[in-house]
Amino acid sequence: MPIQANLSNDGQVLTIRVSGRFDFGAHQDFREAYERSGLTPQRYVVDLQDTDYIDSSALGMLLLLRDHAGGDSAMIQIIHCNPDVRKVFAISNFEQLFAIE
Repeated sequence: MPIQANLSNDGQVLTIRVSGRFDFGAHQDFREAYERSGLTPQRYVVDLQDTDYIDSSALGMLLLLRDHAGGDSAMIQIIHCNPDVRKVFAISNFEQLFAIE
């Protein structure tokens, strides 16, 4: 499964792991990953360790997650980016909107 979501035991952190291509084909699964929990975690972590490709639709999905999580006050961390994915984030100035590690 390309998108997996795990809520921490205390319900405070939702980790969404994306595998393979992060593109429009992942839209529905990605959205369900953060909407289906029915809870409002304090923090979101998007783990891209197994992501080998990202496109502009994925950037849009991350912006939708940001809006869902509270906009400017959202606590979203994007972790384990490979150099190609990191370059897309840099070109798009996503470092201004997300904590990228």
